[in-house]
Amino acid sequence: MVNPRIKSLSAYKTERTSARVKLSSNELSIEFPGDVRKRIAEVLSELPFNRYPDPQVQELKEVVAQRFGVRTENLMLGNGSDELIYYLSVAIGDQNRGIFYPVPTFSMYGISAQVFGRERVEIRLNSFFDIDLEESLRLVQEKKPALAYFSYPNNPTGNLFSEKSIVSIRSQGVFTVLDEAYFHYSKRTFLKDALEREDTVVLRTLSKIGMAGLRVGIMIGKEEVIKDIEKIRLPFNITYPSQVIARLMLTEFYPLIEEEVERVIRERERVYSALLSMEGVEPFPSSANFILFRTYIPADLLHKKLIEKGVLVRNFSYMEGLEGCLRVSIGKPEENDAFLEALEGVLKEMA
Repeated sequence: MVNPRIKSLSAYKTERTSARVKLSSNELSIEFPGDVRKRIAEVLSELPFNRYPDPQVQELKEVVAQRFGVRTENLMLGNGSDELIYYLSVAIGDQNRGIFYPVPTFSMYGISAQVFGRERVEIRLNSFFDIDLEESLRLVQEKKPALAYFSYPNNPTGNLFSEKSIVSIRSQGVFTVLDEAYFHYSKRTFLKDALEREDTVVLRTLSKIGMAGLRVGIMIGKEEVIKDIEKIRLPFNITYPSQVIARLMLTEFYPLIEEEVERVIRERERVYSALLSMEGVEPFPSSANFILFRTYIPADLLHKKLIEKGVLVRNFSYMEGLEGCLRVSIGKPEENDAFLEALEGVLKEMA
């Protein structure tokens, strides 16, 4: 019989609607040149698929360590950050102690807590989408959670939480996870804390910089912390193709990734300014590769109208605190233009 706790879960929601312009999943919108694809094909053709991949992922770890300025002993790799979130939700603190996180945020924090039967200690963000520190400290002192997740910058709101608030909550004896999935677009990090403290780790990912299909998540922490959590990592969790392609992209073709990331940052500012100039549109400042926005048009209707015009964005109006909101990923200039044109068209039609 399936555990009743599992039966009560709601699965992670993904947007699978087909559209000409897909700006719903915060992927890096890039078409890799022919020489990149050819090089990848050459490397893949030499893989011994009948053999297990390196269980320690050592060669890829060495490249990741070099890119992030850490040692391989500070790294643990997962099948996406989701797997690492599961491991942390198992490994940190007694299972009868809860998991703290501000909402709205990335839903996997709450899902992982439910999966393992841990109390979800949730605190609503304030009207600026920042942490309500006074209420958070009250709740932490009352509930005594063992673990806290902070999406930094936060998904889906796009902003960076107050560092002071995060540090204050951590000071209450809460093991703190900084999920820096969008680090490349914010340039802000708690990496120094993660390398020096036993109550802090940082999560990163390759998914937001052009390698979403490889599913490579990265945990960075003090060697002793990583060594303990490694004990519960599933064997061979990073596939052969993922190890090889990721290593190639982070070495031979990393300048291309860096160039594309900088393009997205420029486009983010352009799209934000364009949204700000539209009457009836309220965009929220972002340090990520997406922008949350609200209009006077009901979100469900606007979402549908944009799809009719060939543009797919993510509808977050179902989340408490995000009523009327949608999120648009920053794509290529022509994709962003298509989104802006479609949105303006709908606004005129509904005026």
